[in-house]
Amino acid sequence: MKIFRQVNSHYQVPNPLRVKKFTGSVHIDAISNHSTSSEWCIRTFPKLIKLSHLLKGLDLINERLVNVENKCVVDDEFLTLSMRAFKSTGTAFVMQNMRTCVNKPAYKEPFDVNSLKKICDVLCVSAQQRKLVRLAICPQVTQHQIWTGALMEILNQLEIEMKVKDYGCITKGFNMGRQIVVNCLRFLDDVTSYDPDSASWMWLTPKKDADSPPSAKWADLLEMFNDLINCLKNDHEFLLYVIKLEIMKEGLLQIKDVLVDKNIGYKEALHQQSLVQKKLTKSLGHSSRCLFTLLLYYLYGSIQDIDLDICCWFSEDVAGDKVYLCVGKIMTSDDDKMMMHVVKQLDRVLGVIKFVHEMAEMKEILEIQGHLWCVGSKSKSLAYRGHNFFIHGISLE
Repeated sequence: MKIFRQVNSHYQVPNPLRVKKFTGSVHIDAISNHSTSSEWCIRTFPKLIKLSHLLKGLDLINERLVNVENKCVVDDEFLTLSMRAFKSTGTAFVMQNMRTCVNKPAYKEPFDVNSLKKICDVLCVSAQQRKLVRLAICPQVTQHQIWTGALMEILNQLEIEMKVKDYGCITKGFNMGRQIVVNCLRFLDDVTSYDPDSASWMWLTPKKDADSPPSAKWADLLEMFNDLINCLKNDHEFLLYVIKLEIMKEGLLQIKDVLVDKNIGYKEALHQQSLVQKKLTKSLGHSSRCLFTLLLYYLYGSIQDIDLDICCWFSEDVAGDKVYLCVGKIMTSDDDKMMMHVVKQLDRVLGVIKFVHEMAEMKEILEIQGHLWCVGSKSKSLAYRGHNFFIHGISLE
């Protein structure tokens, strides 16, 4: 069953896209006055065709080559380098042929959307507005259940990947890492075992004696994270998770002295949970990838960063009160699996951009669109979760 529906045939693409470059294939004659660019496109197009066939069904996600059909990581250096060349060349090809209708490219090359700062840069949010954005977002995404949920999501995904690893290649470090993941999840299970809706009288403060173990702190999880990173840092398959663990260490360092022992009693537990939110809110800035990871989990329950190949502004409409932002991806194929995969990615990007735009209280009306390009694809429009997506062919016609 498809996750999107095709927009009715009478749907009209907004004014900035009602130009020759965006009504079908990308046309070289749009830049006929620039012979050097035209010649480059003619020389480049056969390379794009060759790479699209070689890489069919693959995509680059968080610096890892992934088979979209089965979600498996493809550990092949040659194919990974080929994919980077395909993305970079395809982006340059498309940008060359659409520049006459582009007001301003936000980024000229493929890039990771991995911080609030990058979103604010795309939206041209002023310094004063950025302060408003941070003050509005931080208290929401640093809530105790969001913080612990994001940590558990990372560890759960890592545990799943470790279970499917080739058992013939298991190392001492891998075995130790797997045990650390189990201990980390057990730690978080204890942290999240409180029921904030239960009556306070049910949470009796335990009696302490000389034999009682010392109260646990977030520093204990930080220490486990350091050990886990050391165990996995040389294993290419787990590089993404090593990066994510490093990212979340930023938050752990800020709250390392906060208690998490479930035996400290109801009022003290609520106080410690409140401290987590206050310390994270105060310390995580615009450039923090930890903050952005929490934002993604808050909005979508996901901890994966987002990759974009194209991001650019179109000219304002005649009235001047609306601006158009295009975010897009270059695809190696246009089958349903690939389009579903890319549309979901772009939908998250559009949602985050819209959310930040609203938090910044910007005056202009923002129209955001997702665009997908593929060699030889037919032009069509799709709608998914309230967002419009446009598929374009790349050709020399």
